[in-house]
Amino acid sequence: MPLYEYYCPKCASKYELLRPMARCDEPGTCPGGHGGGARVLSPFAVTRDAPAGTAVAPSGAGCACGGGGACGCAS
Repeated sequence: MPLYEYYCPKCASKYELLRPMARCDEPGTCPGGHGGGARVLSPFAVTRDAPAGTAVAPSGAGCACGGGGACGCAS
């Protein structure tokens, strides 16, 4: 089961809940017992390592989309 992040407006706290994907958008109950917490987007970072001695081009170099793989370039 995925871990989702929620925000409680009553106590201004962020908390995580482990629940099935089918229930991800249902309001969550915070640790303080308040119901109605809304799901928020969780920021995360993805990195990839290049093999030693490999030159890595800056993001978007030589790609019309500017990087990120939006055009299918997989940069």
